[in-house]
Amino acid sequence: MTIPFEKLKARLLANPKVRAEYDALAPEFEIAAELLKARQRAGLSQSELAAKMGTSQSTIARLESGQTLPSTKTLLRFAKATGSKFQIRLSAA
Repeated sequence: MTIPFEKLKARLLANPKVRAEYDALAPEFEIAAELLKARQRAGLSQSELAAKMGTSQSTIARLESGQTLPSTKTLLRFAKATGSKFQIRLSAA
C-alpha cells in the first residue's frame, strides 16, 4: 500500500522538529524553483542552458534541485543565459 505524497508530507510536517527543518530550507527551494521557471520560460533544456553558461548539465540539475546554492555570480550568468532580470528583494517579515 502506498501513501499519497501530500498525505505523507502532512503527517511528517505535523512533527514540530521536522516542520522547523522544512521551513529552514524554504528559501533554498524558492531559489531552485525560480531557476527552473526561468529556464523553462526561456525554452531551454538543461544541456542547452549549460552550454550557454559554460558549465555542465549536471551543474544545472543540481542548481534546479536545490542541492547547490548558487553564488551571485552564477545567478547573474543564469539570468543572462535565460534572458531574465536578476533581482534581490528583502521584505519585512
